[in-house]
Amino acid sequence: MEKYGGPEKVLAYLQDVEAKAEDVLGDRRQIVDLDMKRNQNREALRALTKDPATSGKVTVCFGNMFINLPKNKTKEMIERDQNQLDQEINKLRRELKVKVNRLLEAQGKPELKGFDLTPLNTDEMNAINKVLGESL
Repeated sequence: MEKYGGPEKVLAYLQDVEAKAEDVLGDRRQIVDLDMKRNQNREALRALTKDPATSGKVTVCFGNMFINLPKNKTKEMIERDQNQLDQEINKLRRELKVKVNRLLEAQGKPELKGFDLTPLNTDEMNAINKVLGESL
């Protein structure tokens, strides 16, 4: 048992790994919950755009109450909420990558390769296409 530093060290190690794993799982759950809300907002926006009446009021549920609001204001609110959800989900995903690597490090495993890749933006993609188009 002395080889590992005693039972206190093993217990501290296991508690550290468990805490990091719980943090990762909590973030994953939060991402799933926010994504479900984002999908509901997407459905609501789709229903608002399919409605042929361009003006008028729609009934919206906030918590446990229903409120009649102008259609255009409702659409703006949902779009703002959608942007906020997108930002929050992207932030959580960025933080999750770091937390997963910390967890793997605590477990003594190598960090994931390619896990921190980011997609090319439009300008970078256009530059690549231009270079590839000229070389053909």
